[in-house]
Amino acid sequence: MTHIREFVWPDYDNVAALWIATGRDVLTRAELTAKLTRDPQLFLVAEVDQTLAGVVLGTYDGRRGMILRLAVAPEHRRRGLASLLVAELEKRFAALDCPRVNLLVLPEDTSALRFWQALGYLPQPDVLCTKPMGVTPSR
Repeated sequence: MTHIREFVWPDYDNVAALWIATGRDVLTRAELTAKLTRDPQLFLVAEVDQTLAGVVLGTYDGRRGMILRLAVAPEHRRRGLASLLVAELEKRFAALDCPRVNLLVLPEDTSALRFWQALGYLPQPDVLCTKPMGVTPSR
């Protein structure tokens, strides 16, 4: 049975392991603490038979929502779990009167792009700019 709920701190080690298993960087406890101060209701985990199987992390700045990361354990993929996580996150964005949700997909990740397009997310011609600030967060 699948259950989607908000992240709680005892989930951290399992979430970190999932991010590692899916090739994502692990957010430190300090980074997550700062994020959870703003909008804890936008960090969701999915459990399948009481095992953490997926996670979605969103944020809302009062103007736009952003899906920061989505990960599903390889053994739980292709079962609709990612779509369920996104649908629940979208409900929570809607409850905040969020008018638009953005996300980033690497151009070479065509399977992710197809997934997001199937959910109604449309590619935009925006250009991502970034500047390293020379600060290394502590764990």
